Amino acid sequence: MIKHIVMWRLQTEPSREANAARAKTLLESMVGKIPGLLKLEVGTNFLEDASASDLVLYSEFADRAALAVYGSHPIHEAIKPQIRDLVAERRTADYEI
Repeated sequence: MIKHIVMWRLQTEPSREANAARAKTLLESMVGKIPGLLKLEVGTNFLEDASASDLVLYSEFADRAALAVYGSHPIHEAIKPQIRDLVAERRTADYEI
């Protein structure tokens, strides 16, 4: 199993809260539509901290091949530019268990 985690700091215009809500909706729209994507959670940070991310994506994939399919899947490709417009900074981690 592959775990794929992405954390974002969001743009402040119109607001971080509005951008988080939009990104969450976009990301959650992929659930059940991409083969090999077993689990997807999107969380909004509630603590004020200078080193904190605003939004986190936690997802699980059957294997590395499923993660590769996700990376180039048309549904994922369609939301990438929309997410990019909301983001100031992005960090990722992928690991196998």
